[in-house]
Amino acid sequence: MSASFPSYRHHKPSGRAVVTLNGKDFYLGTWNSAESREEYGRLIAEWLSNGRQLPDVVPLGQLTVVELLAAYLEFAKTYYVRDGEQTSEYVSVKHVMKPLKKLYGSMMVKDFGPMALKAVRQVMLEAEICRPEINRRILRIRRIFRWGVENELIPPLVLEGLRSVSPLKKGRTTAREPEKVKPVPDGHVDAVLPLVSRQVAAMIELQRLAGMRPGEVVIMRPCDVDRTGAVWVYRPSRHKTDYCGHDREVFFGPKSQEILAPWLLRDAKAFCFSAQEAEAERNAIRRQNRKSPMTPSQSKRKPKTEHARAKRVRYDRDSYRRAIEYAIGKAGVPHWHPHQLRHNCATRVRREFGLDVAQVVLGQRSAEVTQVYAEADRSKATRAMSLVG
Repeated sequence: MSASFPSYRHHKPSGRAVVTLNGKDFYLGTWNSAESREEYGRLIAEWLSNGRQLPDVVPLGQLTVVELLAAYLEFAKTYYVRDGEQTSEYVSVKHVMKPLKKLYGSMMVKDFGPMALKAVRQVMLEAEICRPEINRRILRIRRIFRWGVENELIPPLVLEGLRSVSPLKKGRTTAREPEKVKPVPDGHVDAVLPLVSRQVAAMIELQRLAGMRPGEVVIMRPCDVDRTGAVWVYRPSRHKTDYCGHDREVFFGPKSQEILAPWLLRDAKAFCFSAQEAEAERNAIRRQNRKSPMTPSQSKRKPKTEHARAKRVRYDRDSYRRAIEYAIGKAGVPHWHPHQLRHNCATRVRREFGLDVAQVVLGQRSAEVTQVYAEADRSKATRAMSLVG
C-alpha cells in the first residue's frame, strides 16, 4: 500500500486493528491477523473506487428517484469532463432529468418500472421532440439507472424492467421524424462569407471543402497538421469518438491548403482561429473608420482582455455558430448551421468517388465499415481530397 493511503494501525486499548477513513474509525479485527489485513484491503479498495470517499451506505433500493438523480449528477460532474471543461453530454444529462424529477422525484427507485418510463417518454412526445432524440433521452435515463445498479443503489431487476421498453420505431409512433440534414446551397454560403470575420470565413471554407465537424475546425493548431505529403493530414487533439480509442484524420487538398496556410504561421500550439484576434481586428477597423474623436472616458476604458466578458482565446462550437447565424440574418438568406457543411463535402465526394471513400473522409464508422476497411481505402480518400479538397 502507498504511504499516502490511510494507515493500518494498532488500537492498543482493544487489541484490534483500525483504519480512519474521512474522519471515521473502522475496526478490522484482531491486530496483525490475516482477517484484519484482508478487511483493511477491502475497505481501502472501496474507498479508492469511490473517489477517496466513503460510499453512502443506503439499503438497496431504499432511496428516491430524486436522490438517485442527485447522486448521478455528482458523478457526471467529474466523468463528463474534457480538458477541464464539462462536455455537452453533461448538459444533456441534466436536461433528461427534468421530466423524470417532475413526475417521479419522490418515488422509491425500486418502484420505478417500465410504465413510469413510458410516462416520461409520453411527456417528450407531447413536447413534439423528434423520435431519434426521444430514443437518445430514454437511453440516458436507463444509463442513470444502470449506474445505480453498478453502485449497488438499485436492485438489478429495476434495470431489467426498464430494458423491456422498446425504442420508438419509424412509422409506428406519433413522434415526428427529424428533417433530413441537407447540404447548404453554395449561394447561401457565399452570401455569408463577406459578413463574417476572416477567421470564421476560413473555418466555413475549410469545413465545406474537407468535411470537418465544427468541433474539429475550432480547435485546430499548427502542430496538429502534418504537412509532409502532397495532401496534408490534420489529426485533431480531440474529436467525437476519441474516448472509444478511434483515430480521426482530416485530409486537406490544394484548395484547403491555400486557405489554411496563412493560419499556420504562428506558435505550433496556438489555436489557428482566435476569437480574440477577430475582436481586435474588428475594433481596429472601427477605430480607423471613426469620424468623431474619442472621449476621455472612452480612452480610460479597460482593454477587452481585462473585461469580464472578454472573448475566449479560440472559438467554440457555439460562438462559431452564433457568428454564422448573425451573418445569415444580415445576408437575408435561409437559415443553415455549420454541421450542414459536412454534407456539402459528403455529397460531392460520394457522388464522385463512392460511399466508402466519403465515410473515410468524414471519419464515420458503422458496422459495415471496419477499421481494416477504412485503412484499405485511405489511399483513395487522400487521392480524392487532392482533387476536390
